[in-house]
Amino acid sequence: MKPFIFLISLCFSIVVQASELLSAKQLLQNMATAVHQRNFDASFVVMKEKGMEPYRWLHAQHQNQELELLSLLNGAGLEIVRVDDKVTYFEPQSTPYSIKTDTIAGPIPEVLFKDIAVLEQDYDFVLGGKGRIAGRPAQLVRLESKDSGKYNYWLWIDTESSLLLKAAYVNQAGELLEQLQLTHISVTPEPAQQLVELLDREFPEPTLVSENVISPQSQSNWQIDWLPQGFTLLKADRHKLDLNNELADYYLFSDGLVEFSVFVQRPLAGKRPSGALSSGATTVYVHNSGAFDVSVVGKIPPQTAKSIAESVKRAL
Repeated sequence: MKPFIFLISLCFSIVVQASELLSAKQLLQNMATAVHQRNFDASFVVMKEKGMEPYRWLHAQHQNQELELLSLLNGAGLEIVRVDDKVTYFEPQSTPYSIKTDTIAGPIPEVLFKDIAVLEQDYDFVLGGKGRIAGRPAQLVRLESKDSGKYNYWLWIDTESSLLLKAAYVNQAGELLEQLQLTHISVTPEPAQQLVELLDREFPEPTLVSENVISPQSQSNWQIDWLPQGFTLLKADRHKLDLNNELADYYLFSDGLVEFSVFVQRPLAGKRPSGALSSGATTVYVHNSGAFDVSVVGKIPPQTAKSIAESVKRAL
């Protein structure tokens, strides 16, 4: 009798786990749909250990067009406008430019507004507890990395509107490293007038952007022997760095949720010790091999960045 009871309990546990997985995934899919269909006006802050950045985020559907505006409110300011599949960037001391894309590159990973099924191979979707964020009922969904060398990503989703209320990069010890917190959100039946007025503005024509560019010359210069699970090469080229005008080989990797960059260049004057600097979830690790310098930058743990940097060697 006891083995039978155990078997029933085990089957029930498996069914519950499968149900939770589907529920967590469905919440993420509902959020991806809602952010493209609802009219809302939101304010949020990105909080790191050394400060915070305030943003305003507006979105609307109007006359069969999708309108979006993201503004950084501190400093000289940054404004990003999207009208359907054209995104225009207004940056301080730069000429405005447009690119052809259906997603604004902001502090929220773009994949969360698209098909999150691409993350299933490398992340588990897990339901957490419920609470209130910005005065609204919220359900926690955790994206748990299957590789301990990466951070987890937690989201709190509005159970009424399915919109994002809070998000955080979380280490394997459960500590929140960097948070995005909505301070206000208004969901309305009509679009904000500020968005409607975008249709009367003129924006630059989109520039041609070569995506997934992999330069054969740059790719053949160096060999990166170790990567965290799920990361693949998106771009590889050679260009001068804005910081010091030095020529460097550049590699961009992504697992669908986060990205990191690898820069390889000749050693700079004055030997620098290898080491890491962190701000929130972002790590900058510089490795001095003697013959060349490697810099790894991205939202990955310092030990992971160190392992990547130390695995770089000249291609045979």
